[in-house]
Amino acid sequence: MSAIAPTDQTFADQFYAGARACIPVIISVAAYGMVWGVLARGAGLSLLEVMLMSGLVFAGAAQFVALDLWTATPATLPIGALILAALIVNLRYLLLTATLRPLFKPDSGLKGALMMALVTDENWAMTVLEMKKGRGSVAFLLGGGALAYACWMATTMTGHILGSVIDDPARFGLDFAFTATFLVLLLGMWKSRADLLPWAVAALTAIITARLLDGSWHILIGGIVGSLAGAIADKVRHVD
Repeated sequence: MSAIAPTDQTFADQFYAGARACIPVIISVAAYGMVWGVLARGAGLSLLEVMLMSGLVFAGAAQFVALDLWTATPATLPIGALILAALIVNLRYLLLTATLRPLFKPDSGLKGALMMALVTDENWAMTVLEMKKGRGSVAFLLGGGALAYACWMATTMTGHILGSVIDDPARFGLDFAFTATFLVLLLGMWKSRADLLPWAVAALTAIITARLLDGSWHILIGGIVGSLAGAIADKVRHVD
């Protein structure tokens, strides 16, 4: 990655530049947010719960997973499974955010870590593109992240409100949103044919688990076994 050149633009200039750069991709964030809000209402979440989950978690894929595991009865809510599933889905951010380290000063560890809460796939991609051009800044990253956050909050709440007039989300194909979200994520993560092994292992494990266990444990178990298969396969390739 090229060295990041200093810029004479102010923080505000860079912030707004980051927000403007992310406007085209924010359309997808808005679409996901609306769908998630509708499905969240169908799963029994109140508007306050939608606001809290979107505001505190702010991770679309993890929130779709949470809905699939959600139960209407608090006593039966699989908290442990929800946390582990969200962790597995969001593990990719360990690698994504590591690439942003050159933007921060050596002594900005805690401050930088807190800023990572606003990193999404969209503003990360735009910022990395700027960094490859020798530009990019923390302000640019935050501009795109703030826009994505505001959009996600607004659309998930709007979707929840509009969900009151949609009695059957499946009639509009919205029940497929969970699957569609992960198909898009998979396409974005595709690197080579080597990825097929962990994906196949995860899918097969999930199918078998779904037949053997009630509930949504197939999501968690499939994700863990698939991740292990990928790690083992990668280690074998490096040994060879």
